[in-house]
Amino acid sequence: MISDQTAAQQYEILEFDPLNATVPVADWRQLAGLSIDPNPFFGPEFLKPFLEYTDNRSVRLVVVREKQNQHWLAAAPVGRRRLGIAFPVTSTWATEYSPLGTPLLHPDAPQDVIVAFLHAMNGSNGVLAFPYLPSRSASADRLKSAMAERYRSTACATRAAHAPGETGKQQLEAAYSGKRRKEMRRLLRRLDDFGTTRFSSLSGHEAVQGFESFLHLESKGWKGRAGTALLSIPETAAFARAAIANRAAVNGVRIDQLWAGNTLVAALVLFAEGGAVFSWKIAFDEEFGRYSPGAQIAVHAFRENLKLTGFKGADSLAIPGHTMIEPLWRGRLETCTLLFSGGAFSAQLCALCQADLELEQRLRRLMRQLKKRVKS
Repeated sequence: MISDQTAAQQYEILEFDPLNATVPVADWRQLAGLSIDPNPFFGPEFLKPFLEYTDNRSVRLVVVREKQNQHWLAAAPVGRRRLGIAFPVTSTWATEYSPLGTPLLHPDAPQDVIVAFLHAMNGSNGVLAFPYLPSRSASADRLKSAMAERYRSTACATRAAHAPGETGKQQLEAAYSGKRRKEMRRLLRRLDDFGTTRFSSLSGHEAVQGFESFLHLESKGWKGRAGTALLSIPETAAFARAAIANRAAVNGVRIDQLWAGNTLVAALVLFAEGGAVFSWKIAFDEEFGRYSPGAQIAVHAFRENLKLTGFKGADSLAIPGHTMIEPLWRGRLETCTLLFSGGAFSAQLCALCQADLELEQRLRRLMRQLKKRVKS
């Protein structure tokens, strides 16, 4: 609830079915573009097709807006699920397709609105989770301040990123210098044997067309053989195509490509929102694996990001320790799962959920180590 009576007269809390036609999408889009920390996965272009085609119909969109002009001040998709092994919690809807749990918060949202937003999301007064929340972000600071004595940070991890401006240029120079630069340029020259090499960056309608090439490239590789490529499941392919078309319509997607003559060698799909860039999906032709196509396209994307007007930074969205991207994108982004306790006994439940998540993280690390041993 909104505690202050005057504030309660100014703001209202709403819950929407994100797929319902009555949702004011223009207001939703406006907040997504203004959010203090951008999250393209919680905007309507991505979230609506994701929920529609992946059968996540229990997710609700919680919104706080001004009564007078109906401007949205806070919004996030939430639902019940297990983040660890045993305990279900209410959580923002970050998934393997969207590993970013940052809510959409307007820069002018007062603190009592943030408090009301947290209570509205956690209607059961149990535990509320924000998985994959960048820990050094304005959103994390606002959320922690709203419930200063009732949160825990857990399941922290660090993934590759890169900075804008001079810091970004220094990171690129450190990553792409000396022996690595010489070797990658040599490999590009060798790739010329299959046709003149060139990089391209697609946006708008061209990105929609380029995504079809990406889908087929991905399905040719190990993900296709494992059944995890986007084309492997019709519903997943439909969601991805709709999301790309939607993002392209708001100038929110870019596809970087590496070609050798008429052969697409590598492609990287990136989302842009609020000055930030998010590297969503990468694929390359395994027949050209000896030429480091993944590294080549990652360096190209780094350069293209630094050219963007108003660029604020890039998130790789990659798993921690990713062997290809981490040596190239030298910045680091720490994410944690932020847990909030609600009712009288939820502090104890919050502690149990923290232990549950930490156990699940340890098991994941153990499984990765076992896979490495098996491969070696």
